[in-house]
Amino acid sequence: MRSRKIRKQRNPQLDLWVEPRRLDPAERWCDGMRLPFLGGDLTLCLTTAHEMAAIEGETLHLPLPPGATPRQIQDGVEAWLRQEAAVLIAADLAAAAQRTNGAGTLPQWAFSFAAQGDWVQLHADGSLRFNWRLIELPRADMARIVAAAAADLAARHATADLWENDLPAP
Repeated sequence: MRSRKIRKQRNPQLDLWVEPRRLDPAERWCDGMRLPFLGGDLTLCLTTAHEMAAIEGETLHLPLPPGATPRQIQDGVEAWLRQEAAVLIAADLAAAAQRTNGAGTLPQWAFSFAAQGDWVQLHADGSLRFNWRLIELPRADMARIVAAAAADLAARHATADLWENDLPAP
């Protein structure tokens, strides 16, 4: 008698799994690309007519020649986005510091470039790290996140001050 192998049926759902296509940098970073900014999108326009990056309507004019490499475009766009994020975060921190402690003392802060993680990290030394991609969120959400971080930092300092004022030993 001859033995017969029975093949197990393959799950048909496995055939449907498709690996997502990664964009080629030349497709992603080019003139006319859409980039997220303050809850909306901007269209990138490479131009030599402007000396500095400028927004006109829903278009970001970046001072690069039309033949710029994808890496040059990426560097220019991300530098501009980080610059805009820094201005807005600093303004939000100043407003939050004024509300929480009245003195307007700004905490030290820096950008985080983590691909994944929280929008903001509080460190034991009293400094903050904001993910630079906060600039992609709507302005109100960005301000809320910065204000919440400043309030958490102020609460942490108040608790630390409470324990530092120990009474002298009898």
